[in-house]
Amino acid sequence: MSFDSFLDDLAPDMDGDLDPDATLPGITEGEIVVIRSTRRKKNISAYRAGGRIVVSIPARMSKADERAMVPEMVAKIRAQEAAITMSESALAARIDELLRELAPEIAIRPVDVSWRAMRERWGSCTSVDRTIRISDRLKGAPAHALDFVLFHEGIHLEISDHAEEFNAILARFPKAEIASAYLDGYEAAETALALPDELKKLLSK
Repeated sequence: MSFDSFLDDLAPDMDGDLDPDATLPGITEGEIVVIRSTRRKKNISAYRAGGRIVVSIPARMSKADERAMVPEMVAKIRAQEAAITMSESALAARIDELLRELAPEIAIRPVDVSWRAMRERWGSCTSVDRTIRISDRLKGAPAHALDFVLFHEGIHLEISDHAEEFNAILARFPKAEIASAYLDGYEAAETALALPDELKKLLSK
């Protein structure tokens, strides 16, 4: 699949120009992207793309209606994600399960696992205090993608680098290639949305 096709599948309504005033009051800057679509007449849609919530609205919608409707759509997306998001205790339990199943030689377990707003990494591990942080971009991600990151960080509890021993253990993950493809695609979409001018060029083709 080409990168253009990936974007088409991810956001079928992204045929409008990115609104230069996409960030709304009360919403973290850069997290929300509003797209005015010429194909949309009345209905509004919202979905995750990369680390952002994309809201597609009719091109002719007034600024007043936009400011009233977009926060509602964002709230719906966040409510849906909250309903399917694993608790932090569940994340720790899942790491334990993955290590017992795939890397029984690793006996160390995390004392704390937490969701964090991370845009540069999928996860991080501090072996000294045995803490693990997981990017909140993985909330609502496919189970195999989240498991892959949890397993990756779990290995780091004992092996700090990405040398041969680490990679040999990580390779035991049964869906490593699929998980990696998902994460790579997610970051590709996120990069596109972070560069409005480049995204416009893709959409104009």
